[in-house]
Amino acid sequence: MKSYRIIHQDCMEWIDRHEPASIHAVCTDPPYGLVEFSATELAKLRAGTGGVWRLPPVMNGCKRDPLPRFTVLSEAEKSAVEAFFARWGAALLRVMVPGGHVLVAGNSHLQHYIQRAMAQSGFEVRGAIARVYQGFRGGDRPKNAEKEFPDVCVTLKGYYEPWMLFRKPLGERTVAANLRKWKTGGLRMLEDSRPFPEVVMSGRSPRHEDEIAPHPCLKPQHFMRLVVRALLPLGEGTVLDPFMGAGSTIAAAEAVGYQSIGIELDREYFELAERAIPELAALYPDFKGETLAQPTSPIRTFNSNSSQLALAIAEQSACYGSNK
Repeated sequence: MKSYRIIHQDCMEWIDRHEPASIHAVCTDPPYGLVEFSATELAKLRAGTGGVWRLPPVMNGCKRDPLPRFTVLSEAEKSAVEAFFARWGAALLRVMVPGGHVLVAGNSHLQHYIQRAMAQSGFEVRGAIARVYQGFRGGDRPKNAEKEFPDVCVTLKGYYEPWMLFRKPLGERTVAANLRKWKTGGLRMLEDSRPFPEVVMSGRSPRHEDEIAPHPCLKPQHFMRLVVRALLPLGEGTVLDPFMGAGSTIAAAEAVGYQSIGIELDREYFELAERAIPELAALYPDFKGETLAQPTSPIRTFNSNSSQLALAIAEQSACYGSNK
């Protein structure tokens, strides 16, 4: 029996109406620039016409994923990002239990805006988890002058993604007392009592996960199960993803055995998540996020209303771009 609920709605409307002190953790990959997931920009992305999304060429036989161009945001747009997250943080603070953690995927260009906004809304800044992976982000050449300046890049080559960690202040005098009353206040250790690290080596989403959930910002189940598991220190409570996308957070919570709620505004992505969550959750049945080691087998058995799927998928050699 599934232990998650997904909702097609604007997350701010849902959060504003939700009961207070009822969410134990939040794990989400929000629209950092806000504009890139607007109806206009999504239509351009799906039509392949660009807009704020950079549609890179095929390289070495690999079709690279589209990337939102955060470096082109104006100062007014950056201020709007900070204002949004200040309001979002304040709304979250009301619905979260004391000591609950919020983990937010970010990028180096906007990280400081998000951290400042969340601190202003009342959350404690608790550092960040660096998801280290080899991708195509960054290292851009001077636009329309690549040949003229062949040895110049205007941005750093990206090899990590910061996941910013925040905590609602404790409701009790000590973490121990808060754990007893609210089940929150700390992070769940890895197996053998190893503290959760600041750096996690992570590949890009494997090809078979991309095929299940073709979303431009899909995160791999290996990483998602690790961080989702860590957010509930006693393994009890509800995890919320207010920007659900294709449902990778909810699938990870389902695989780990946690209660979860996912909210998604875009109808197409919501319907994608409906289909993808049970399939993603069924992957790697022996991996529950308790160890940093990559899951060894993506064999899955998935029951649906119409079919029974049993697949053994052999990984192909690394190709840093999906073949969507």
